[in-house]
Amino acid sequence: MRMPPDLAEQGWAPLWSLLYLGFLFLNYNGRPTSTWLPPTALSVCVFLPLYYRALQVCGRRRLYYGAAIALLGYALVAINTGANTYLIYAGACAGAAGIGLRRLIQIIVGALVLYSIELWLLDWPFQYIALTVAITAMVGLAISAANHFHHEKRLRLAELKLSHDEVRRLAALAERERIGRDLHDLLGHTLSLITLKSELAVKLFERDPHAARREIADVERVARDALGQVRRAVSGIRTAGLSAELASARLLLESSDVRLEYELGEAVLPAEIETVLALTVREAVTNIQRHAHATRARVEVVVADGAARLAVSDDGVGSTIVPGNGLSGMRERLALLDGRLEIQSVRGRGTRIAAIVPLPPAVGGSVAAVVAT
Repeated sequence: MRMPPDLAEQGWAPLWSLLYLGFLFLNYNGRPTSTWLPPTALSVCVFLPLYYRALQVCGRRRLYYGAAIALLGYALVAINTGANTYLIYAGACAGAAGIGLRRLIQIIVGALVLYSIELWLLDWPFQYIALTVAITAMVGLAISAANHFHHEKRLRLAELKLSHDEVRRLAALAERERIGRDLHDLLGHTLSLITLKSELAVKLFERDPHAARREIADVERVARDALGQVRRAVSGIRTAGLSAELASARLLLESSDVRLEYELGEAVLPAEIETVLALTVREAVTNIQRHAHATRARVEVVVADGAARLAVSDDGVGSTIVPGNGLSGMRERLALLDGRLEIQSVRGRGTRIAAIVPLPPAVGGSVAAVVAT
């Protein structure tokens, strides 16, 4: 059975909450143990399957299991003063049902009124009744508030993921349009010139072979120039990949309340190097979002001294890094370009990942500085 999203976020909390069952065995009514202990133990055997099922189902169905748990408390209170523990579990089930605050208050008040009447008929002290009412109401309302918070958080994460995907899509679309414009500007006039000279060479072929050969030579020269321009244009398609990755990284970290600081300068990077650095940013930011528990992160890109250096750092928990598929992939991609990966992680002081890639001699140096964004 698929685990409900709110239960998945709670982790071990539902299991730890079972420790409160110990209050069932703190009976203060002075009865002999033999009169209340066996029924109490039997009630726990009934409670545990109900509690498990209440955790597995979603929405209003939790109310049914909460009502069954409350009935255990109604049945047991005559012989055990700790039976109000079941009312607290029932209030938690009602709070997690997602039924709205007004409806929740009506259900909790109705259940507590019935329970209070029973306690009054059993002549239990008023302090005991007031304590049961207060704790059950607080637990139910607290669980309801937490459930509402987690629901809103899931909606916000979904919206940010859509924004994250949309940024990638728009960046790719803008890059395709830019490439189309550049190629049109570069090749439109050149191809027209090649066409005219080719037609002229065909006309001159029979009448003036020498002039036809000159035109064909011009066609070859123009074609070679066009080929060089296309190669330079392709090698210039570089910053969009890294820029789009940083924009997506900001959206991803915002989903975990992490502030990302960066500024991408006019770094001249070959396409294959930028691709590797963009993938390194993606993997490093994903690790921050999943594991770092950070509040701030920053990205530095420096092109100087014949190398491109990318540093991704955070102020998270830090720890001993266990190499996984992500880090192995980073190292392998960098190794193909004679680059290397450096990792510094100090417990309580965050993690810093640096990728250093040597540049071809023709690539100039520029710096992308870090600023708050």
